[in-house]
Amino acid sequence: MRKSYRVKKEAEFQKVFDRKHSVANRMFIVYKMEQLTAKHFRVGISVGKKVGKAHDRVYVKRRIRQTLLEYKAQIDPHADFLVIARPSANGRPMAEIRENLVHALQLATLLPASNK
Repeated sequence: MRKSYRVKKEAEFQKVFDRKHSVANRMFIVYKMEQLTAKHFRVGISVGKKVGKAHDRVYVKRRIRQTLLEYKAQIDPHADFLVIARPSANGRPMAEIRENLVHALQLATLLPASNK
């Protein structure tokens, strides 16, 4: 994903957090903020130290990015959102991470409910 699709700055992260619109499942928490003037969505990914060592966190981040890339065309283009990984995401296979992330995005209404 290109850098224009990322929420990078601390102030941008905080702005999304302050909206307090979040949904969660057992692996991910998704915070969402509407951006009606945006050309495309932007995403911030956070994988904390509770998830595991550095290589474990990179593993989870790569799988999150890959899933978002696969569903890029279907994600609501008028939103900034954050994906926060929970410790239960560590060591899970790609299919399970994808399934849980898609579920969380559907709960946040970023993806249509019919995607499986």
